[in-house]
Amino acid sequence: MPVYTYRCSECGSEFERQQSFNEPPLKKCPVCGKEALQKVFTPVGIVFKGSGFYSTDHRSTSSQSDAKADSKNGKAATKSGPAADAKPESKPTPPAAPKEE
Repeated sequence: MPVYTYRCSECGSEFERQQSFNEPPLKKCPVCGKEALQKVFTPVGIVFKGSGFYSTDHRSTSSQSDAKADSKNGKAATKSGPAADAKPESKPTPPAAPKEE
């Protein structure tokens, strides 16, 4: 059963209540007794389970065997290709200001 958070717009008290989907929302505040409760919508925690969420899930079998061989030999996995060989770009320097004499 889901847990709902309620807040009273009169006294500001906030609490959680476990309710089924079929139960009507609460209306009466247990603290002040007024019918001023509102459901508070909070973000839901996301849990990534299963395949497809990690970069290792989409590797080919040859790269997996290469990674296993490298880890057995004590080598760290390195990138290869044009992105690995590229040097970092340097920003152009602005022209020097003219000297006043």
